[in-house]
Amino acid sequence: MALHPSEKHPHFDHLPRPLVVMENRWPAGTSTGWHTHPTGQLLYATEGVMLVNTDAGSWVVTPNRALWMLPRLRHNVTMSGDVLIRTAYIDVAKVPTLPTASCVMNVSPLLRELLVEAVRISPSEEPQGRDARLIDLLLDEIRMSPVLPLHLPMPDEGRLRKLCRALSDNPAADNSAAEWATSIGVGERTLHRMFVKETGMTFATWREQARLLHALQRIANGDKIIDVALDCGYASPSAFAAMFKRHFGVTPTRFFI
Repeated sequence: MALHPSEKHPHFDHLPRPLVVMENRWPAGTSTGWHTHPTGQLLYATEGVMLVNTDAGSWVVTPNRALWMLPRLRHNVTMSGDVLIRTAYIDVAKVPTLPTASCVMNVSPLLRELLVEAVRISPSEEPQGRDARLIDLLLDEIRMSPVLPLHLPMPDEGRLRKLCRALSDNPAADNSAAEWATSIGVGERTLHRMFVKETGMTFATWREQARLLHALQRIANGDKIIDVALDCGYASPSAFAAMFKRHFGVTPTRFFI
């Protein structure tokens, strides 16, 4: 009987190889459940979109993007649409110069094909010849991949964390910073200082990032741009498109192409 996707990854967590790649297919709306890996993990979907929640924050991972996660980062992956995942498990102690922080990377056509091809390499045997060269090239491509701004860091401070949850749950809320500050019993200046200290972002930047990640999930689900724009608190699709292009260099309609 075939293993459930969530039952496969433990078999890959303690292999002697510095890098192994496996493939899993997940139905729309399912989740992996909260878990960790002793290795670093490159999570890439050739189909569908993933929402990855971690103790360090949240990421939306779209086609042509991959999420690099550091070892032992507790996470839960929720599928938007049917998702076909290729996951590379990498022993960071044996593979130098990988990213030192979890991040979303751009996936070039070459990196995509290398991940797809690496699935067929036996995880229990030492790769030789072409397979060894393929893995070396795969690691080089991961090192060279540009990082994208798809991270929403979550604060540790309880009051601010609650506020951030409210902003994420209702991205269209137009309350001012002063009003949000009052809601958690601090002054506006204190709120701004707390955001920078806890998330590395200003209040305005964090709220915009929350709206952006919410929008990506909606667009991936096939929602109309005008509905997404209004539900994210923008007065018009053109205002939303301008914000989106400022972040990614393309319009929302071209992001998933």
